[in-house]
Amino acid sequence: MAIRLPGVINAKYILRRSNSFAKRAASAFMDVPKGHLAIYVGESQKKRFVVPVSFLNHSSFQELLGKAEEEFGFDHPMGGLTIPCSEDIFIHLTSRLHELL
Repeated sequence: MAIRLPGVINAKYILRRSNSFAKRAASAFMDVPKGHLAIYVGESQKKRFVVPVSFLNHSSFQELLGKAEEEFGFDHPMGGLTIPCSEDIFIHLTSRLHELL
């Protein structure tokens, strides 16, 4: 005699769906190499950049982080670090920082 509990079947379905979502989310973060972080840059349309963690020590990069703190605080809309500047400025800054490395 088997007893079927609809709540248990529903719970299994929810767990299976959440597990597949977690796998997809983890694969999205796999493209960030060790020692790097993903940053979203842009004023209206945000673009994702992956930069070395060592950039965080440079004063010019810290200025951008200060602007991000003023605008967003610690509640970033993209779920990651978001910097409110134009892509051109960010690319110029990171290319200069790459030359210093």
